[in-house]
Amino acid sequence: MAQLRRKLLDWYHRFRRDMPWRRTRDPYRIWVSEVMLQQTQVATATPYYERFVKRFPDVVTLADAPLDDVLAAWAGLGYYRRARFLHEAARVVAREHGGRVPTTAAAFASLPGVGRYTVGAVLSISVGARLPVLDGNVCRVFARWTASPLQAKRPADAKRLWSMAEALLPPAGGAAASGDWNQALMELGATVCTPRAPRCPECPVRAHCKAHAAGTPEAFPPVASRREVVKLRRAVALLRRGGDVLLARREGALLDGMWEMPGVDLAPDADAGVALRSALRALGVKARLADTSRRVKHTITHRAIEVEVWEATGAVTAPRRASLRWTDPASRTLALTALAKKVVAPAKRPRA
Repeated sequence: MAQLRRKLLDWYHRFRRDMPWRRTRDPYRIWVSEVMLQQTQVATATPYYERFVKRFPDVVTLADAPLDDVLAAWAGLGYYRRARFLHEAARVVAREHGGRVPTTAAAFASLPGVGRYTVGAVLSISVGARLPVLDGNVCRVFARWTASPLQAKRPADAKRLWSMAEALLPPAGGAAASGDWNQALMELGATVCTPRAPRCPECPVRAHCKAHAAGTPEAFPPVASRREVVKLRRAVALLRRGGDVLLARREGALLDGMWEMPGVDLAPDADAGVALRSALRALGVKARLADTSRRVKHTITHRAIEVEVWEATGAVTAPRRASLRWTDPASRTLALTALAKKVVAPAKRPRA
């Protein structure tokens, strides 16, 4: 085990990617990066991270910011519940911890949205806490090292994987840092021990990998069955006033707090015009609508949505309320959903 650890750490120190959050030991900034990197690739997250910490350079600034500002800075990164939890947790830190991110595992784990992985990653990297991490990359590495069909979504497998992660941590008081070790594991999975076409000849610890020895690295872990795609219908009203469009704040578990054109989900056989007019009346919006015949396709996780776009044929009146706003769609003051950006974008004309 000591030899495996030494080889992997030597490789990591020589070949690790340069990332902005690897140039700091600030628990807040490392926390922001870890939240952004959940479900998001490094190349996508990096520019968002740099803009986010420039706008919210410390946890108190984030805590003091309105949620709309936080969501607007997050817009386009997806999985917006992460941003809401981060903002809520920042407020707890400001209120209960004097504006300093707690660096004990129990206190940090008590914050909204902070799970075992985040505790291990943030505290091992920022303050050297001897805590393990387990993400998709690490799970894949462990499954291949042991040639075992381990999947973190299965409780028994998750327990075994966490035990492996703990057992492999550098010994307390040793020269190797837990934060470097955790990052080395994740870096190996992200850049060499990839899901498809792993680059085994480049792996510094291939001699310790049973799946490589068997010539079957891609067999581990087994591919999980994909969730069945659900097809949905939605109708939205693209209502304009000069250069502005009318936006409504979404409510509910999906995309709560985000902004998009007023709309309504439709049953398969529903009359879109009737349903959309009824939805607008409920908001107090008065407009005569016409179907543009434009259809926008949009996918959110396992949902495939076909959106019918309607427009006003005359003047539009809308009440003043917090959940409605006339806004320039190019502005970054509100967090528009990806669907809203598709709808407001000019339709592409077919080539002649």
